[in-house]
Amino acid sequence: MKLGIVGLPNVGKSTLFNAITDAGAECANYPFCTIEPNVGIVAVPDHRLDKLAEIHNPNKKTPAVIEFVDIAGLVKGAAQGEGLGNKFLSHIREVDAIVHVVRCFEDTNIIHVEGRIDPISDVEIINMELILSDIEILDRRIDRVTKAMKGDKTLAGELALLNRIHDVLSEGKTARTIEFTEDELAMLDDVPLLSMKPVIYAANISENDVGSDLDGHPFFTKLKAYADEEHSGILPICASIESEIAQLADEDKAAFLEDLGIEESGLDKLIKESYALLGLISFLTAGSDECRAWTITKGTKAPQAAGKIHTDFERGFIRAEVINFDELMKHESMNAAKEKGLLRSEGKEYVMKDGDIVLFRFNV
Repeated sequence: MKLGIVGLPNVGKSTLFNAITDAGAECANYPFCTIEPNVGIVAVPDHRLDKLAEIHNPNKKTPAVIEFVDIAGLVKGAAQGEGLGNKFLSHIREVDAIVHVVRCFEDTNIIHVEGRIDPISDVEIINMELILSDIEILDRRIDRVTKAMKGDKTLAGELALLNRIHDVLSEGKTARTIEFTEDELAMLDDVPLLSMKPVIYAANISENDVGSDLDGHPFFTKLKAYADEEHSGILPICASIESEIAQLADEDKAAFLEDLGIEESGLDKLIKESYALLGLISFLTAGSDECRAWTITKGTKAPQAAGKIHTDFERGFIRAEVINFDELMKHESMNAAKEKGLLRSEGKEYVMKDGDIVLFRFNV
């Protein structure tokens, strides 16, 4: 999974990126301090994998990972090349989802590129740049399909879909506000619309707001209403606090979070929100050689899950021997679970569940 962190300059993007990836992206109080995208790989925390590693004492423990890309601050006019905009937009095109950092705090010491704090206006500036970029793409596609229709009338459905999206974008709304059928999504598979990408709005709040009830917060409540209307995710996060957490040893983090009155770090929340937004789950493999977590899409069947490990596993799939993590934890060991007949044998139509521990049988 590849997440692009975007936002206007000086909203806390790079501060947040540094905190969650420990990658040391330059952070300064002026626009365009980030020009090339910084990339950081983050292990997905998973207590199930940790527990399996305790049981099996493997040579290697391999978590699932997320790639975070810190994309330079977009400004008004980016779609026309302002502020190196075209380059920045191309970086967004390569990610699976967008983490849109929005400033929801007051601080006279930190310059706001627009000269005032207004989360909705900030969001709309960036969304409009994505929309304008998408309109350019659609204009070219509509022109091409219109010409091709002279010899192929079966393209009428695609043309109608493209024009419908164009109409919505022309009203200043993003493509992700549109409901599509599975057939329509298949038609759009090779149409790289930026405003269609799933979004999590990371509301960067002040340290004083951490752990408090945000109902009635002058900035967060407006942003939440906007996100809900757009069917996007939203997550309150304090970039400066996350920076402090990143500096702590693991044993000190829990105490620090407890003092703040919060149960988990912003990174853990962001990962959970990302998985939910993209419809992802994890299954696990376990043994003395390696315990590993694998990320798949909800609804993936056993052979395709096996293919995540190796294409031969999918090609020669025979069966999957499965037990869910929660079921395993009710017993002392895998052997005890087997003796009670809890290790199931599943075939090609089995739909994988989050937390399944699997041994794939195959023959090629």
